[in-house]
Amino acid sequence: MDTRQLAAFCAVVERKSFSQAAERLGVTQPAVSLQIRSLEQRLGRQLLDRSGRRVEPTEAGLRLYASAQKVLALEQQLLADVTGDTEGTLTGTLELGASTGPGGTVVPVLLCEFQEAHPEVRVRLSVSDTQTVVAQVAERELELGVVGAAPRHRGVAYEPFFRDEVVLACPTGHPFAGKTVSLDALRAEPLLVMQEGAGVRQVIEDELRKVGTRLRDLNVRVVLGLQESVRSAVAAGHGVTFISRTGIESDLAAGTIAMARVRGLDPVREIFLVRAGGRAETRAAQAFVEFARSRLPK
Repeated sequence: MDTRQLAAFCAVVERKSFSQAAERLGVTQPAVSLQIRSLEQRLGRQLLDRSGRRVEPTEAGLRLYASAQKVLALEQQLLADVTGDTEGTLTGTLELGASTGPGGTVVPVLLCEFQEAHPEVRVRLSVSDTQTVVAQVAERELELGVVGAAPRHRGVAYEPFFRDEVVLACPTGHPFAGKTVSLDALRAEPLLVMQEGAGVRQVIEDELRKVGTRLRDLNVRVVLGLQESVRSAVAAGHGVTFISRTGIESDLAAGTIAMARVRGLDPVREIFLVRAGGRAETRAAQAFVEFARSRLPK
C-alpha cells in the first residue's frame, strides 16, 4: 500500500479539510484529492464524507485511520533505523499548543531558546484554553500540548511537566494585598473568573470542593474568558481573581498588581505535557521535551 496515500488520508481526517491537509503536507490540493480517490478505489469503500461544511471520515474511514496511524508510525521508525536518523541536525516543524497560563509565560521562552539552539527547526505555538488544546492534540492537529489541568480524554496521555502556584491577584492598594484572607472574606469580594475549560478554574473548583464550597457560592460577578482578560481587569481595579503566579510575575515586580492567599486553599497545580495516544513522536518533539525538562524546576 502506498503510504503517501495513507499520509494524505490521515492529514485530511485530522485537519477536516483538503486545503489544510495539502498545506500541512506541502503539496497541492488536487494532489491530495487524487491520493484519496486512488485509495478509495483500491479499497472499494468511501472513506470520507464530503457533503458537510467539514470533511468527516465514514465508518470505514474511521477504521482505516486507526490502522493507518500505526502503519505510518512503523514507516517512520523503519526509515530512522535504516538511515540512522537519530543523530545530526534537527529539522522539521514542531507544532505545539499551550493553555493560557504556561502559554503566556514559560512555554514561549522555552520554545524560543530551543529554536535558537536548533535553527533548522520551525516552531509554531498556539494558545487556547485547556480543553481546546487537549482536543487538538487528540485530533493530531498539534504534536504536543502543555496544559494546566488533565481533563479526561481517551485519545491522549498526560505526564507531569512542572508545577505552578495559583494565587489570588488583586488591585494595588486593595485590602487583601499581601495578606492571607479567610474564605468568608473572599465571599464578600467581587470575584472575576475565567471561562469553563480554563485550567486555573478547574484547579480552583477542585480546591473549593475540598473545603465544602463551590464556585457559585462565591461572589462571582463576571466571567472574562482566559488569563489575559482577568489580569487586565484586576489591574484596572475591577475585582480579584485566581490566576497563575507565573502569569503576573511582571505585574508583581512592577507593582501594578498585588497578590494574596486564601486560608485553607493550597492551589498549586501540576502543569502537564499531553501527547496523542499511540502517536510516534518526531525527533524535534523528543528533543524539545528533553530540552525543556533540563531547564524547568524539578
